[in-house]
Amino acid sequence: MQSNGKRKRDFWNIEKSHSSVKVEIFAGIATFLAMSYILTVNPNQMLNFDQSKPEWASVFIATALGAVIGTLLMAFLAKMPYAQASGMGLNSMIGTITGASMGFAYSLSNALLIVLIDGILFLLVSIIPIGKSKQTGRIITLREKIFDGIPKPIRTAITVGIGLFIAFIGFQNANIIVDNPYTLLDFVNFGKSASWNLSEWQVTNPTAAFAPACGAVVALFGFFVIAILSHFNVKGAVIIGILAGTLLGIPLGVTNIDTLLGKTPGIRWEFWKNFETFFKSPDEGGVFLAAFRNGFEFKDGLFLTTITLIISFAMIDMFDTMGTVVGCATNAGLVDEDGKPLNYGKIMASDSIATVAGAMLGTSTVTTFVESGTGVAAGGRTGLTAFVVAILFFLSIFLLPLFAFIPTPAAASALIYVGVLMMSNVKNIDFSKIKNAVPAFLTIIIMPLGYSITKGIGVGLISYVILAVIIYLVDIIKYKVVKKKGSEEVEKPVFDVSVVAIIVAILFLLYFIMPTKF
Repeated sequence: MQSNGKRKRDFWNIEKSHSSVKVEIFAGIATFLAMSYILTVNPNQMLNFDQSKPEWASVFIATALGAVIGTLLMAFLAKMPYAQASGMGLNSMIGTITGASMGFAYSLSNALLIVLIDGILFLLVSIIPIGKSKQTGRIITLREKIFDGIPKPIRTAITVGIGLFIAFIGFQNANIIVDNPYTLLDFVNFGKSASWNLSEWQVTNPTAAFAPACGAVVALFGFFVIAILSHFNVKGAVIIGILAGTLLGIPLGVTNIDTLLGKTPGIRWEFWKNFETFFKSPDEGGVFLAAFRNGFEFKDGLFLTTITLIISFAMIDMFDTMGTVVGCATNAGLVDEDGKPLNYGKIMASDSIATVAGAMLGTSTVTTFVESGTGVAAGGRTGLTAFVVAILFFLSIFLLPLFAFIPTPAAASALIYVGVLMMSNVKNIDFSKIKNAVPAFLTIIIMPLGYSITKGIGVGLISYVILAVIIYLVDIIKYKVVKKKGSEEVEKPVFDVSVVAIIVAILFLLYFIMPTKF
């Protein structure tokens, strides 16, 4: 009879993936520590940073449960080491459309219904068959067809771009990179007193939790601990680095002891209080099934805007997830001979089902997190990594102060290190050909600077199609001229851009120029 441990290894093919249960567990912990910030950030984003709203505790519960469901799907359906939770950017969109800052206002129930519809569309795209693979004869879905239509230079550049994006998020979260009124961005000033003095910094940044220089020191310290330990192949280097940064943050005022004691607003040990309003009606602060309760009560004149938002949510969700999975899978070698992530169809189905479930629970779009790269960097290769993340998200409902005790700069150290690892894929891009170099460069640079995986893919794909079409037209004219003269034999140019790529590029053009209000 097989032992439980043996059955686990067989289910996830841990040994076949050249991993171990210990490595997978450490990888899961590392991923969770890198993305646990979403538990408190998501309610703040969705509710416009108003922790006094009765929905705050309910959205916190929904965030945790959405992450549990989404990540369990990755663990048992896709069997891959990726974690899911409410996506950054999409949650701020909810805060925007419910805050009347765009000239109109939806209720939170309206916004959750929009997310639910987006998830259903996403699910249909992920499961509806559209043809068969010529190589294997396997049925492929519309979403896989879209992936196959993305030119290879852009698919390769996605990994590099996401690496820079992840690192940029880490630099921002730790205040290593700060804003500048003249140059937009700047490196933290270690010599300026306000960079070390929280009270002075809060004059212009009232929501700041720590002084910039202190956060930067914590993140850089954790980053170099991870780098040095990784050089010597120390297991759990990422977790050790995060914990080292957390400890250093105590004397620097970055790690808040009050959080562990349950004294921070919105973060408490009495978890049962967080459940008090979760199942209530939306009018009483509940969010469970709020999309069905009050979601259909739209204000007049918002029909076209609603359609636009549904399309925007769907575009962002689809290409953010695709980009994240491609980046993490490529970096871990979890791709087939064509560069497609293993179990791609099941990954996409897991993502779309999670979005539907999250909307019904009361949270924003649940999507695959770029921080999954932290666990991959720590050696995670199977669904056991995701299972560990799901368990920790479940425990966080009851132990929120313990997990919230890890400060953002300490977790940021892992994100910066992931950026280092993912940059290595740049060597796989053929920069000798302009048709490849320009789209790849734009894909890479737009992701961090545009703060969007989707926009990076969109700009890269549009530029690729434009260049390919113009180059083909010029080459075909030259071919006809030369052939007419009959002076030499030349090979007829081949148009190598797929119909899918052209259609998706057009959709991206519409996405970029589509008005956001009417």
